[in-house]
Amino acid sequence: MSQIARIDANAKSVSDLLKDKKYQIDYYQREYRWETEHVQELITDLSERFLAEYDEGDSRERGAEYAHYFLGPIILNNKNGEVYVVDGQQRLTSLTLLLIYLHHLQNEADGSQRVKLDDYVFSEVRGTKSFNLQVPGREAVMDALYKGSGLDANGQSESVQNILGRYADIEQLFPEELTGRSLPFFIDWLLYNVDLVEIVAFSEEEAYTIFETMNDRGLRLSMAAMLKGYLLSHITGEADKARANDVWKERVLALVELGRNLSVKEQDIEACKVWLRAKHAKTIRERKKDATDQDFEVMGSAFHRWVRDHALELGLDESKSPSYLDFIQRDFERYTRYYLEMRRAAETFDAKNTSIYYNAHNNLTLQYVLALAPIRLDDDERTAWAKIRLVADFTDIYVARRMVNFRTLSYSSILYTMFNLMQSIRDLSARDLAVKLRREIDEMPESFDAVDSYYLHGGNRSQIHYLLARMTKFIDEGNGMQSDFPKYVNRSTQKGLKRYEVEHIWADRYDRHTREFTSQEEFRRARNRFGGLLLLPRGFNQSFGDLPYEEKVGKYYGQSENTLAKSLSAEWYERNPCFVRFVEEQSLPFQPMEHFTLEALDARQELYGQLCRIIWSPERLAVEEE
Repeated sequence: MSQIARIDANAKSVSDLLKDKKYQIDYYQREYRWETEHVQELITDLSERFLAEYDEGDSRERGAEYAHYFLGPIILNNKNGEVYVVDGQQRLTSLTLLLIYLHHLQNEADGSQRVKLDDYVFSEVRGTKSFNLQVPGREAVMDALYKGSGLDANGQSESVQNILGRYADIEQLFPEELTGRSLPFFIDWLLYNVDLVEIVAFSEEEAYTIFETMNDRGLRLSMAAMLKGYLLSHITGEADKARANDVWKERVLALVELGRNLSVKEQDIEACKVWLRAKHAKTIRERKKDATDQDFEVMGSAFHRWVRDHALELGLDESKSPSYLDFIQRDFERYTRYYLEMRRAAETFDAKNTSIYYNAHNNLTLQYVLALAPIRLDDDERTAWAKIRLVADFTDIYVARRMVNFRTLSYSSILYTMFNLMQSIRDLSARDLAVKLRREIDEMPESFDAVDSYYLHGGNRSQIHYLLARMTKFIDEGNGMQSDFPKYVNRSTQKGLKRYEVEHIWADRYDRHTREFTSQEEFRRARNRFGGLLLLPRGFNQSFGDLPYEEKVGKYYGQSENTLAKSLSAEWYERNPCFVRFVEEQSLPFQPMEHFTLEALDARQELYGQLCRIIWSPERLAVEEE
C-alpha cells in the first residue's frame, strides 16, 4: 500500500470551488474529452434532483433548505504557489460551460432575479480576463463562448472542438422547465447545493498516487456482471450454465467493442437498461418534491437488484431452472441484439435505417427504449424491424415538429411523454402500432404551421443546420442526384472533408434594405428568418457573403453543390428538366429569384414549410403490405 504523508478532504460547493479561484491543469490531464452522453447524464441528474425539491410557491430563501447533490471527488495539488487539478477537470470544465450557458440564458430574465455568474467563470485584473481553469490553448474558445461570438472549430485542438461540441449539447439538452421562474432557483441550487469532495495533496507524487488509487483499485462488479451472476446461479446443470454463459459473454463482447468504437463505455449496461425499461418498466418517479424512485429509475441505477426483487413477475422461478436459462437465451439475447443493431445503425448512414441515424444525430437516446417496447418474442425478424422503423420514423417526425415550434428536446422535457408512449405501444402488432403512432402525430399540438414564423436565434443554429441538411438532401435526390446527409452535417476538421455552415442569403447590410425596413432590428429579425438561410460550404460566405444578392446568386449556381441553394438561380431551371418535373409532381412552389426582396423571403419561407410537411409527412407511418 502506498504511503501518503498528508491529505485534506472537505465537501465544497460549486461556489466554493469556482468563485474567484484559479486552477492549473497538469500535463497528463490536459485534454477535455467529455462526449454528448456525459453532458446529457450531468444535465439530467442535476435537473431531476433540483425539480424533486423545487416548488412553484417557494421563495428564493426557501431554496437554502433544498437537499444537496454530490457530484464526485476532485483531487488538487498545491505546487509552486499554484493549485493544480489532478483529477476532476472534466467536471469542472463542464460545470463552467453550463455556467456560461446560464449566464446567457438570464439575458431575457427579470433583472432583479439575475444571478451574477462572472466571478465563477473568470476574474478580471486591470482589464485582463483569466478563466478559472487556466489551460493553454483554451482562452480563445472560452472567451468566444462567454461573449456569445462564434469560433471556427476548423483546425482547433481536440479539447477546443470538444468544448464547442459540449456547449452546443448544453444548448440543446437544457430542460425547458428550468428556463422560466425556476431559473434563478436552479442557479442558486447549482452554486450552493451541488457539492464535490475536494481532496488536497501536498506533493505531486502523493497527488498522483491518490489519482491512481481511486481509478485503478477497488474495482467493483458492474450491474450487468451482477445480473449475470444472479441468473447463472439459478441455472442447474453445468451444460445449461455454460451455454447461457457463452450467450452472455458473446453479446457483452460485441457491446463492449461497440462502446470502444463510440468512445462510450458500459454499452453492456446501457443495453440491459434499455431492454428492461422497454419491456418491464411500469412506473416512473413523479416530478414533485419528495417523490421516490420507481421502476424506470431503479432500472437505471440498479437493474440487477430490480430483477431479483421482481423475479416472479418476470416468470423467474427458483424451482424451474429453465426459466432463468430462457431469460438469458431468449429475452436477453434478442432484445440486446436489437439494441446492438440499432446502435450500429445510428453510427453508419444507410438507406434502410435513416431515421435511426437522424434521431441519434439529434441525441434522442430514448428512441431505443421506445423501439424495443412493441417487439414481442414471437415476432419474426421482418416484423420486429418493421416495428423498429415505425418507431424511428415517428420519433423523426416528432423531433422536427418540436424543433420548428421552438420546443426543447432535452431528455427531461420529453421523458414522461416517451415513457407513457412506451407503455401504450408495448407488445402491439405492427398494424396497431402504425395506427397508434399516426394518432399520436395527428394529436400533437405542434405542427409545421409554425414554420411561418420560424427563425434563427442564438440557441437553435444546430437545429436549423439539421433541418436545412434534410431539406437539401430531399431536393438533391428529387433531382436524381446522389446525396449524402452526413456530408452536410459533418463537423470534422479532418483535412479534405468539406464542412457546411448555416449562412444568410442577405448580407448583414441594413443600408441596402432601408426601403423595406424602418430599423436595424427589424432588418435583423427578417434576415434571420428560416426562408433566408441556406447551407453553404465553409468559406463560401467569407468569399461572397458580403456581395449584393444579385451578384451572389450566380455564385450559388456555379459553386454550391446543393440544389436548395442552386434553386434561387434561373439558370438552374433552364438546365435541369428533371428538377422542374420533380417540383411539379410534388406541387412545390419553387421559383427562381432575380432579386431577393421581402416578398421573395416570404415565398421562400412558405416553400420551406411545404418541404417540411412532405419530408416529415405522417403518411410514412404505415405498415408495408405483405
